[in-house]
Amino acid sequence: MPMMVSMSDDLFGDILAAAQGGDERAFALLWRDLNPRLLRYLQTIAPSSAADLASETWLQVIRSLKGFEGTEPAFRAWVFKVARNKATDAQRRERRRPRTTSDDTALDRLAAPDDTALLAMERVTTDAALALIAELPRDQAEIIVLRVVVGLDAVTVAAMLGKSPGAVRVAAHRGLRRLQELVGRPPVTL
Repeated sequence: MPMMVSMSDDLFGDILAAAQGGDERAFALLWRDLNPRLLRYLQTIAPSSAADLASETWLQVIRSLKGFEGTEPAFRAWVFKVARNKATDAQRRERRRPRTTSDDTALDRLAAPDDTALLAMERVTTDAALALIAELPRDQAEIIVLRVVVGLDAVTVAAMLGKSPGAVRVAAHRGLRRLQELVGRPPVTL
């Protein structure tokens, strides 16, 4: 999964100012740049409602965009903090709701376990990688997605999650070690 390529501060500042002024094309540039990573992140922390949460996140970003000041990394961190808050709120609402006995995804789990072609395709897709990450403890999975997929530094992730940068690095290291065990490859270092 490639890391986000940062644009120059001047270019980002111009695009941000245009988006804050109501330029739809400028906002579309920001959206196109971040939305794929946002969806991957949300698929890791809230798989059943990732698309809805992404939409809610962007609506909140649109409502609050005029008040944002900062660099591109700060903007990324802000958008993902909004997404994390939306996911947390959704999980709280879900816990308060009564559970039903029907499961729309039950048929998905009944696929033949020996379908080699299907298994091979799953292993090379981003969805498969995210599924592996989702098997980690939530804090490790979230940290790995924020660090590797979103491209945020340990200090920014630590501020978002209310942890120390050292705790973020340790959790990332442990998560990558666990992923190494799951796939049998050398770990990626952050």
